[in-house]
Amino acid sequence: MNPVVVGISGASGSMMALATVEELLRRETPTVLVCSNAGRLVWQEELDVSFTETLAIWQEHPKFTFYPINDLRAPIASGTYPTSGMVMVPASMNSIASVANGLSSNLLLRAADVCLKENRRLVLVPRESPLHSIHLENMLKLARMGVVVLPPEPAFYLKPQTVEDVVRFVVGRIMVALNLDQALPDDLQYQESAC
Repeated sequence: MNPVVVGISGASGSMMALATVEELLRRETPTVLVCSNAGRLVWQEELDVSFTETLAIWQEHPKFTFYPINDLRAPIASGTYPTSGMVMVPASMNSIASVANGLSSNLLLRAADVCLKENRRLVLVPRESPLHSIHLENMLKLARMGVVVLPPEPAFYLKPQTVEDVVRFVVGRIMVALNLDQALPDDLQYQESAC
């Protein structure tokens, strides 16, 4: 299986990034990670464990690879390197605007640009509220190019009890959007059918 690229930008929602990488590795899915400097800063603010500590744990997994944000020689910067697509979680409005307008000044943005030019799956999990017209226009532009825009909306009908319940649901939706699952996990399907 080709690797999935996970990009972490400087938006709120580090818990979703953590859970996404954990789920991919739990599935033994080859995972390539790139994180912006702002993404690291937000991680430090939002989570009890440092990014460096988490990265050290992930690097022990044989199917995990990490590239620094400025490493434009990394394989994921080239369309000749096959991937199963990419998820940017969370996706800042700055990163979304850059991708929508073909700006790729770092590895995170270049990897997303490669997905667009190679017609590979690109999933963006935007984090901003409220949205103004420029945000919406950028996301519409990308959606028209085939990008999956997946806002991390809670499934209130599932009656989530914790933030972790909401994150687990969003990660399940990410797996479906990346074509790694045909539907939501069995427990979520069961809960949905009960509604």
